[in-house]
Amino acid sequence: MRILTAKPGRRLVCLLMLLLGLAHYAWGATGAVEVRRLGLSKVGQNTLLTVVLDRPATPRVSSRAVNGKPQLVVDFPRAKAGVLPTHLAGDESLVRRVIIETAPASGGVRITLALFPEKPFVYWQKSRQGSQGQTFFILGMKPDLKARPRQTRLGAPKAPRPAAPPPRAKEETQETEPTPEAPEPSDNDYGYREPQANAAPGSFGELRRLMPKAAKLLQGLESTGWTLSESHRYDRPGRRLSRDFIITNPRYRELSVKIAYLPANVPNTPNIDIIMLTTDNLQSQSATQYRNLRHWSFAKIKKHYEDIGDFFDDALKPLRVKLRQETKALALRDAQVFQNFLKLTCPHDPAVVDQVMKLVRKKVSLRFEGVQYTVSEKPLVFLNLVDFLYVKVYYVDLHH
Repeated sequence: MRILTAKPGRRLVCLLMLLLGLAHYAWGATGAVEVRRLGLSKVGQNTLLTVVLDRPATPRVSSRAVNGKPQLVVDFPRAKAGVLPTHLAGDESLVRRVIIETAPASGGVRITLALFPEKPFVYWQKSRQGSQGQTFFILGMKPDLKARPRQTRLGAPKAPRPAAPPPRAKEETQETEPTPEAPEPSDNDYGYREPQANAAPGSFGELRRLMPKAAKLLQGLESTGWTLSESHRYDRPGRRLSRDFIITNPRYRELSVKIAYLPANVPNTPNIDIIMLTTDNLQSQSATQYRNLRHWSFAKIKKHYEDIGDFFDDALKPLRVKLRQETKALALRDAQVFQNFLKLTCPHDPAVVDQVMKLVRKKVSLRFEGVQYTVSEKPLVFLNLVDFLYVKVYYVDLHH
């Protein structure tokens, strides 16, 4: 009433102040959504990206290809970012890795899923109300089995395979109609032939030849009783695909070292070597139960739980907390193994060892969080504190 009866000039000032106050209140009530946490998990055949928001919000989901490599992008255009990592490890099935980008001052959050090429998929999305007003946005992906036959038939000849095809036709046939036992590469398979190895079974001879940049680490592992227990080859004629190895030590039965050798398929691109010291050989009741649940099909989950979110909250989440506690205790018990591994990985940066052990000792959070730390960039070293604790190092070899 005072505003209405005031003098015209004063009335205008009062109205402006009132409007500014209302605008400020409206902004506080409808401010930007906050992306608080996120994580990537595997449930049966489904790969799940779970994003925890402070209120309901629907992101923009789009697919694209960058340098011929497919990506799935989840955009929250005007969202604020909580304490988020910059990268998450992939699921080694559909997703190679997850990249998280944030812009300052509520400029948005972008989550990019870098996908494996030539692996068709379908995806779905849903939102679910969480506790304390939070919202779970879930993006689910699974292999598109119907698309695989169509994809593999591209370029495949309908006529029977000639008895003596030229090198190019042979390569195409091998790509489109894989057989259980692939023939040996011919002399015309892009000039690539796997060198003959003279290494004895269980030795590190082949590993040292494949991964010269990891020579110190491999030598240190071998000298402390680690031996090669498994190796697998995924080569095809004309293509250099990956190799993997598992190294074990009878003194540390719940630890293992897993190695992947990813040679370049294109000239002037690097070979990539991945060496991981992991606790995923833990044989506790919680670990066994968790592994079994991870292989449940979607149909089996729906049979026992009304909603996939209930399966996550009631079945997986309690086990994830137990696994974090158990693998933390295991890493602290065998701290010398982790410390020696890191010293050999980062000999010129001794602070990495202290940094990793300090993070390992942190109190285990009872909330689900996708926590992964980048502890070194040369070489690239990650510490994973989700489910099974591990340290993963990447070596890039440009000289091949």
